[in-house]
Amino acid sequence: MPDSPGAANWAKLLFLGVIWGASFMAVSLALRGFPPMTIAALRISIGAVCLLAVVYAMGIGLPSLRTRDGRVIWACAIGMGFFTNALPFTLLSWGQTYVASGFAGVCMAVVPLFVLPLAHVLVPGEHMTLRRTISFLIGFAGVVVLIGLDAFRSAGTDFESLARLACLGASLCYAIGSIITRLCPQVNMLSLSAAALLCGAAMMTPAALWAEGVPDLPAALPLGAVLYLGLLPTALAQVLLVQVARSAGPAFLSTVNYQVPVWSVIFGAALLGETLPPQLFAALALILGGLLLSRSRRPRVA
Repeated sequence: MPDSPGAANWAKLLFLGVIWGASFMAVSLALRGFPPMTIAALRISIGAVCLLAVVYAMGIGLPSLRTRDGRVIWACAIGMGFFTNALPFTLLSWGQTYVASGFAGVCMAVVPLFVLPLAHVLVPGEHMTLRRTISFLIGFAGVVVLIGLDAFRSAGTDFESLARLACLGASLCYAIGSIITRLCPQVNMLSLSAAALLCGAAMMTPAALWAEGVPDLPAALPLGAVLYLGLLPTALAQVLLVQVARSAGPAFLSTVNYQVPVWSVIFGAALLGETLPPQLFAALALILGGLLLSRSRRPRVA
């Protein structure tokens, strides 16, 4: 693997940050015409169709069920479909009914910090060092500032407080999904992602139809937002992240976590005119500071 990621990988990483950061704004726009579970079902289904077309066009196909590893891979795909697609997309869509898109985006910066204690327990060789423990505590302080103590005292009548916890719950779901992905046997990542989206669509579509019914055809803006969510941050982003991870490595790819919350705040404030809570920027500084500390490496001695 080259020492320098190269201009192409930097461009792909920037593009990933933009389209993922803009996804929270797109959810806010989609909510003007669709209910929350329907948004989740539609974006997962659109993404699944696109990735299935890609893997079969490339001759990759879906993982086989004929071998023991293949059955384990499909079990992981079911877990990923639930924890990285169905549940977090639903939580975020519902949460953004009551909180700003920039707030939801900042919550995503917590994902790598959630991964640290989960990996310590579930992934062999991934231990919580002193540096990682300190980074987790700094990031957790940022979470407390971001969510606010009132959210933890909520009796269930303050939907904004519950929505904040829902957004934070989505980031925990993504962390669990990343652990499942890490523990999955070796398989083509595009094939695994297509299988996960297929499983997520199979879970969410009947649930959304049962809970919210068949939606009426909305105005062009919410419909365009849902198409964007399915095509770019769900389908195209998966293709790009596989390319970047293979070419420049997962450590380089993980730095996209610094971008997403920043872009979500920029899009929400500039294009939606969102009023952001005053504690958001202090929380963002703490969360990203903890994330930066967790990613730091001591220089090698020659």
